Amino acid sequence: MNDRISQLLKRAPGPAPVVAEGWVRTKRESKTVCFLELNDGSCLKGLQVVVDLETFADAAVLGRITTGAAVACTGELTASPGGNQDVELKASSITLHGEAPADTYPLQKKRHSLEYLREIAHLRARTNTMGAVARVRHAVSYAVHSYFNEKGFYYVHTPIISTSDAEGAGEMFQVTTFDLDNIPRSEEGTIDYAQDFFGRKASLTVSGQLEGETYALALKNIYTFGPTFRAENSNTKRHLSEFWMIEPEMSFCTLEGDMAIAEEFLKYVFSYVLEHCAEDMAFFSQWVEKGVAETLRTVVEKPFVHMTYTDAIVELEKNNDKFDFPVKWGSDLQTEHERYLTEQVCKGPVIVTDYPKEIKAFYMKLNEDGKTVRAMDVLVPRLGEIIGGSERESRLEVLTERMTSLGLDPADYWWYLDLRRYGSVPHAGFGLGFDRAIQYITGMQNIRDVIPYPRAAKQADF
Repeated sequence: MNDRISQLLKRAPGPAPVVAEGWVRTKRESKTVCFLELNDGSCLKGLQVVVDLETFADAAVLGRITTGAAVACTGELTASPGGNQDVELKASSITLHGEAPADTYPLQKKRHSLEYLREIAHLRARTNTMGAVARVRHAVSYAVHSYFNEKGFYYVHTPIISTSDAEGAGEMFQVTTFDLDNIPRSEEGTIDYAQDFFGRKASLTVSGQLEGETYALALKNIYTFGPTFRAENSNTKRHLSEFWMIEPEMSFCTLEGDMAIAEEFLKYVFSYVLEHCAEDMAFFSQWVEKGVAETLRTVVEKPFVHMTYTDAIVELEKNNDKFDFPVKWGSDLQTEHERYLTEQVCKGPVIVTDYPKEIKAFYMKLNEDGKTVRAMDVLVPRLGEIIGGSERESRLEVLTERMTSLGLDPADYWWYLDLRRYGSVPHAGFGLGFDRAIQYITGMQNIRDVIPYPRAAKQADF
């Protein structure tokens, strides 16, 4: 394989021939010289290719090269007299691999709106913005795996097809092989799922947590990192129907340990991005969200404040006149409340704990007061909640009673309850929405612009 453009830009000038492969971003011509800007996605900056028209042998090929064309340029790296780059490629030959006719190619040398780019998602990765998002997304993925590997966690692949609703909200995509025009029914007229592929009702998973717990109670510390699905008809800048989740689970761990790992994890990932994606972060700070890199540094450098939900409500109630949705004890916190806590009250990241049981999931451990659960949400400036987690309920009787009170049939979760019957231990975990984290890191305003092919209500193109 030939060197990437990011590598060529760091090399010293020299007579040794090199090959630069990529797509043409711009083409400028004078009477004697043609300049091509070549980019292969390895970095934000392109490589300038200089063609001497008086000596270049294949003028016909050069005439067919336009913005978007795929080429391989052979030549030598020379010192660049311009101030935008240290080196440029003096081309001796060019191979045109793929043309991009100017009258039909939808990306030209101008700023395209993000709304327009969503309509051509198969080509938008060739733009500066989407290329930078892709590189940061890769870097964050790598950092996630690196962190957990260094901490002794095992990566577990949990199923995408599931027969249990981990969140208990019912917003799941059903999986079936039934002929929808001829669905088999029982004598009572209900759908006969015994005749379906899995012999029972099945759906796409909303979380790998429950299955992840089974491995945490064998391998001690595990994490999942995979796609999850939510059939929530929310047409907002923060919601997707298909998104990626990172969910660690830790045995012999309480809420306090859960919070410590969540804070350390975020600081590790953000530090990695700031160190390894400096060029792209500078681009986001200049063109997308002013000061986005400084926001990340704040999260990395400041200790996270801890406060209970009850204390948070007290602070928020003092300022209810500032909110669209005034709060009281028992209210679910909205983004405006979470941002106020981080940006005005604590001036930095906050972990809120011990939420009312009525607004949290069935698997969270009940506190001794009988009213709250050992839950925690990590809140960060500019976004609000970025991580949600809890100590899990490890007591069989309490968990069974909690399921029943919420209308869940314990028989559907028999295997999950077995974890409490056999060798139960205190354990905890959390979930980080990967795409929402990328949105936060880059400052992108719409979550549909940080995933290659967004899936949302009435949107499943490409």
